[in-house]
Amino acid sequence: MHVVIDKPLAPSAVEAEQVASAAASAGVVASVFHNRRWDGDFLTLRRLAENGSLGELRRLESRFERWRPEVDVDKWREGGGPEDAGGVLFDLGPHVIDQALELLGPARSVYAEVRSVRPGARVDDDFFVALEHESGARSHLWGTMVAAQPGPRLRALGSEAAFVKWGLDVQEAALRAGAHPTDPGFGEEPREAWGLLGAEERAEPVPTEPGRYVEFYERMERAIRGRAEPSPVPLEAGIATLRVIEAARRSAAEGAVIPL
Repeated sequence: MHVVIDKPLAPSAVEAEQVASAAASAGVVASVFHNRRWDGDFLTLRRLAENGSLGELRRLESRFERWRPEVDVDKWREGGGPEDAGGVLFDLGPHVIDQALELLGPARSVYAEVRSVRPGARVDDDFFVALEHESGARSHLWGTMVAAQPGPRLRALGSEAAFVKWGLDVQEAALRAGAHPTDPGFGEEPREAWGLLGAEERAEPVPTEPGRYVEFYERMERAIRGRAEPSPVPLEAGIATLRVIEAARRSAAEGAVIPL
């Protein structure tokens, strides 16, 4: 049976490697559900990076910030420990880490601050992760449950221009409201939500690419049908994300930069 595994792929990189080995031995198509690769804002940033609009991309700032000041221990993400993949670093971390690795390439070092700040919190609810990539670019990544005022979702700084985008991708809210991916206009953002591209006062709105979570499943179908296409997100990407998470925990505990 072919497999799609929600993020994180496993509670540890070792266990994730065991999953990958088992999938390979069984000859099945397996993928980790890093669906945020198909967020409209990230698709837009990829387009701008690939077409040279930013010049050399030197720094990525990426945030998933929520305002949940009260702990809900009935939710496994807030009640389980690291062995259960609980905590915000396991919950929101894969989104920002996978996007950074996908855009800027492998990381060679990790610095992190991971903490619990809400009264009664049993797991981490606030993190900052800084990656130095092998390309020389840097990523600054945040996830938190205590952001009463969120920062920009994305800020990408290049040698020629910057791209700044506020607000979350619209697909999840649309799906919760009963929309379907085949509906006309699904995944499209209104003009007032577009990000800005440019330098200082010369920044101009840039149309957001339509979000396409459905592409994950389209690619999975083609991989299963043997159309010479890999799984939409290889398990190796989930393993790389977990290695960063483990290095982040170690960095926070030791107060040190951890090489990968």
